[in-house]
Amino acid sequence: MPGFVLLVRERGDGDPAMRLGITVTKKIGGAVVRNRMKRRFRVLARELLPVHGVTGADHVLIGRSDGIERDFDKLRQELEKALRKVAKAGRSKDATRSEAVAARDIRTGRLAVPPREAP
Repeated sequence: MPGFVLLVRERGDGDPAMRLGITVTKKIGGAVVRNRMKRRFRVLARELLPVHGVTGADHVLIGRSDGIERDFDKLRQELEKALRKVAKAGRSKDATRSEAVAARDIRTGRLAVPPREAP
């Protein structure tokens, strides 16, 4: 997204809590500008993470220079879009896992279709 980069990584430790990290480098501006961006990100995260975030994952927002004077509503829409995209990718990964489990032979526990041979 133009105003930020969103990184999401599932921890896999069984804890459903969502954690947030925010970083804005000195390249973006002085302390006042960096702190303003971080405050804006915190407000957006409080609003959107409980609804669209990935449970049991770490979310990291990295500020970009285009986010300094970006309209707050535009940032909200972009973060919501990014979180939906991440959630969708996670659901498709879960669907792939469930298909693999469904393809196993119930009696033997082996795959019903043998895996492809490597060339």
